[in-house]
Amino acid sequence: MEHLEGRQSVLAALKAGQRRFQEILIGHGSHEEKFEEVLELAAQRGVTVRRVDRRQLDSMAHGTTHGGMVAVCSPKQRLDGVGLLELVNSLAEPPLLLLLEGVDDARNLGFTLRTAEAMGAHAVLIKKHLWDFDAVEVARPASGAYERLPLAQIEDVAPLEQLRRQGLALYGCIAAAKRTMYEVDLIGGAILAIGGEKRGLSGAVRDICDQFITIPTVGGAASLSLSHAAAILMAEARRQRGKGEG
Repeated sequence: MEHLEGRQSVLAALKAGQRRFQEILIGHGSHEEKFEEVLELAAQRGVTVRRVDRRQLDSMAHGTTHGGMVAVCSPKQRLDGVGLLELVNSLAEPPLLLLLEGVDDARNLGFTLRTAEAMGAHAVLIKKHLWDFDAVEVARPASGAYERLPLAQIEDVAPLEQLRRQGLALYGCIAAAKRTMYEVDLIGGAILAIGGEKRGLSGAVRDICDQFITIPTVGGAASLSLSHAAAILMAEARRQRGKGEG
C-alpha cells in the first residue's frame, strides 16, 4: 500500500477511481470544511475515514506538509505496452504522447506530468527499469495530474515501433538537431521523446526516431532541463493543433 498526502492528491485519486482505498486519516483539529468534497466521495465509495492525532499523520507523511490528511491506498495503476496501444486506439483525435528518458528527480517528473496534462497529452511513457520514484514526491507537485493522466511503463522500444506502424511519428528532441519544433507537423499522431540532462535520449530510441527536432534558443545555455523542454514542446503541439486558447 502507498500513502497519499494532502487534500488535492486524495481528492484526485478518489475521482480517478484507479486506486483501492484502505482508509483516509484526518488529523484532529483540522478544518474539516475544506475536506467536505473528499468526505462526500469517500462516503459514496464506502471508504473508511478516521480521525487521528496529527502526530500520527506526521509520522506517516513526508514531514508536516500533509495539510491534515493522509490516505492509505493501493498504488496507481500504470499501463503496459498492450494497455498503451489499447488507449491509443480508443482515442477520437490524433494521439499526443510524451516519452521521458533520464528523469532523475521525482518532483520534476510531477511538474512535467502537470504540464503534460494541461497541454493535452494523452499519456506519458517511461522505461520500466527507470521507474524508481516515491509516489508522494511525484503526486504533490503534479497537483492531481498524477492520478488522472495515464502513465505507461514500457520494457523496450517495441511498443514505440508498434505505435509508429500505426501512424504515429516519433520525434526525438536533441540540442544538435537541424530542424526546429516549428518546422515539423505535430498535428497528427506524435510521440515527443525527451532525454534528461545527464544522458539524453538512449541510442535505442534515437535509432527509431522519424525526425530529430530542437527548441530554438538564444544566449549561452547549451540545453534546457527536461521539465522545461517538455513544457515548451507540449505547448507548441497544442498551438499547432489549434488549441492555443482556453
